[in-house]
Amino acid sequence: MTDKNNIHYGADQIQVLEGLEPVRKRPGMYIGSTGERGLHQLVYEVVDNSIDEALAGYCDTISVTINEDNSVEVVDNGRGIPIEKNKKTGKSTLETVLTVLHAGGKFDNNAYKVSGGLHGVGVSCVNALSDYMIAEVDWEGKKYRQKYEKGIAKSEVQYICETEETGTKITFFPDPTIFDSIEFNYSILKHRMRELAFLNKGIKINLEDKRNDIKDKFHYEGGIKQFVQFLNKKKDAIHDDIIYKEGKRDKVLVDISIQYTNSYSENIYSFVNNINTIEGGTHLIGFKTALTRVINDYAKKYNLLKENDVAITGEDIREGITAVLSIKIPDPQFEGQTKTKLGNSEVRGIVDNITGEALGIYCEENPKTAKIIIEKSMRSARARVAARKARDLARRKGALDSMSLPGKLADCSERDPKLCEILIVEGNSAGGSAKEGRDRRYQAILPLRGKILNVEKSRIDKILNSEEIKNMITAFGCGIGKEFNISKLRYHKIIIMTDADVDGAHIRTLLLTFFYRYMKELITGGHVYAAQPPLYRVRKGKFEKYVYSDSELNSILKEIGRDNKIEIQRYKGLGEMDPEQLWETTMNPADRILLRVNEDDVISADETFSMLMGDKVAPRREFIEQNARYVKNLDV
Repeated sequence: MTDKNNIHYGADQIQVLEGLEPVRKRPGMYIGSTGERGLHQLVYEVVDNSIDEALAGYCDTISVTINEDNSVEVVDNGRGIPIEKNKKTGKSTLETVLTVLHAGGKFDNNAYKVSGGLHGVGVSCVNALSDYMIAEVDWEGKKYRQKYEKGIAKSEVQYICETEETGTKITFFPDPTIFDSIEFNYSILKHRMRELAFLNKGIKINLEDKRNDIKDKFHYEGGIKQFVQFLNKKKDAIHDDIIYKEGKRDKVLVDISIQYTNSYSENIYSFVNNINTIEGGTHLIGFKTALTRVINDYAKKYNLLKENDVAITGEDIREGITAVLSIKIPDPQFEGQTKTKLGNSEVRGIVDNITGEALGIYCEENPKTAKIIIEKSMRSARARVAARKARDLARRKGALDSMSLPGKLADCSERDPKLCEILIVEGNSAGGSAKEGRDRRYQAILPLRGKILNVEKSRIDKILNSEEIKNMITAFGCGIGKEFNISKLRYHKIIIMTDADVDGAHIRTLLLTFFYRYMKELITGGHVYAAQPPLYRVRKGKFEKYVYSDSELNSILKEIGRDNKIEIQRYKGLGEMDPEQLWETTMNPADRILLRVNEDDVISADETFSMLMGDKVAPRREFIEQNARYVKNLDV
């Protein structure tokens, strides 16, 4: 067969990738990316195998160690991986599991009733993407060892010695030719190991970083009940006890834990077989349905809702809730773009039934708490109605109509959102310079007057009355909260441009809190950035350079020498720069430094915003005391 350019195209042009070749050829298809997220996914996949052993009842301790050379070691006290020959492959079961895609006990419900991981491709993928991997197995009284390089066995399974232990030890070193960086982040691993320990009560998970001599141990007999307690440690709970229920129907294990706080945000985390289902699914629908029904039924039964009261919706009832929903299911069916949305239809009714029964009993036995929750829901309902009226009034006046943009906004001429960016600039002075210095074709400028409202301490009606917030909502064009529609976003880059001082950092945090709570898809979609303005301008003769950190300044001063001819200008604010300087240092895509705001750890992000912007002073003071030593430039 030939194409129109007469280039031969036949069987010899078709590539057949064997073994683990497809993984090395297209690693992103298997672990998501070759960046930081994909690198840490390697650890999760090995740990998931150990967790599966724990779920099956054969393992209670898992140890994860980052070695000094940046290799990672995962050890468990499970059954170990069998070493006898596999009939289909002719290789040992150990080598088969580590070198063949979709090989392992996860596909046989007799071996594992439930399992997490990347649908059976995990540990072999880790092997394929590692410079080397060493597997050590304690199996039936003997210790065995096998080494692999880039997914290929470099030795037979070797007998080492007799042993009374059982379990598996996997050591791997990521392939530096595959990953952008092979430096593991202890904090990222710590969050996930702690999460796994919460979700699998009783399991001990040890984490150690030999590079920095750091150790942590995670062990929670209370499981997700302690998880909710942990999530709310920097919030004010409106009832002391935590609502908890564990139930099982038709082989589906359901774990529910709930506590309300005085905050205005909804924080429900759902998991299926330890996988964070960030897109929700049938289990979450069942949970929310039961919550709404039970609270409404209780309010009506005891006449807590009067005829003239505003009807409370599910949204009102979930205001201030912190909940963890964890289910374990033999055959989860995932859907959605990121494969983190549960699709099993039967699960909705199971979760609804167990949640409804548990909440109904709790409300009857704890009428005081039930009344507090209903009163909070009613306040939310009244605020929601007030917000709707304010929104309708604003629309009639044209304030929220995308055809009537804010007067402060200097819009760009380009109309393709993918090519447009909006810079949210602190202060009118910097806003004026930015408007003059920008590229009018694709850069829009929206100046902010002072600090915006702290949405962590405000209900939606008050938020919609804030002039600065209304201006942003209108400029972005995609609505807010439940009405948010990412497809209507007018700029695919939203750049926060604040001063490099304490006030600038505070404004940036206020903005990010607003985006995270009411426009989360801006962050999850990768549309939010923080500009990095320079801290200094260094001049010596014809030499001139803008400097963005103290370490960079010290390096330059060492290079050019310190003497009286050096002129160092410290920038306290963007307003000190003229339009040309602002363009050159902070706005020009060819030279500027932008940091993309991401949401790799949702729970950590929620914890941070609650701590920095919430009502509790003690956690904020503790954070400042712990991190004060890292502050280099403090404006007082």
